Amino acid sequence: MYRSKSNPQVVLRPQDLVVLLRLSLEQGMPPTYAVLGGELGLTASEVHAGLERAASAQLARKDAAGKATVVREALRMFVQHGARYCFPAMRGEMTRGMPTSYAAAPLRDLIMQPNEPPPVWPHKAGSVRGAAFYPLYPTVPDAATRNPALYELLVLFDAVRGGSPRERAIALQLLDERLTS
Repeated sequence: MYRSKSNPQVVLRPQDLVVLLRLSLEQGMPPTYAVLGGELGLTASEVHAGLERAASAQLARKDAAGKATVVREALRMFVQHGARYCFPAMRGEMTRGMPTSYAAAPLRDLIMQPNEPPPVWPHKAGSVRGAAFYPLYPTVPDAATRNPALYELLVLFDAVRGGSPRERAIALQLLDERLTS
């Protein structure tokens, strides 16, 4: 992990949160860095560096063997109180992509859909036309396609970082249920 001598401060990156959300889905032994990287469209070294930054931020712990686990309560608190300020929602023009935030499961059945274009992650294989809502990291749409449970966590995170107060409240409740189980 690179740190300058003049500023040793560790800064979380968007892909670190993607790695943590994916790792939070594990109930048993965590997958290897290479497996996580393959799922998320990252290199094993990017996953390793992300988990090192997460451990420095006390969002993950490493055991004696070096296997990382998510500190679920810390991740939940970070998402609830800080992540939307660290990783604000960035929006763009109309595009084709994958639905996110209130326009995707699990929120789409709980929130009345407005008469406006839905938020979508721009993606060449997307099937929905809507307003661009840029994903937390460029590889997110492909990772979400491969892992529906991760897709739901990322959708909920997008509602936290870019939704109305009501959407944020519902998303936080659903994230709490998923991160505390």
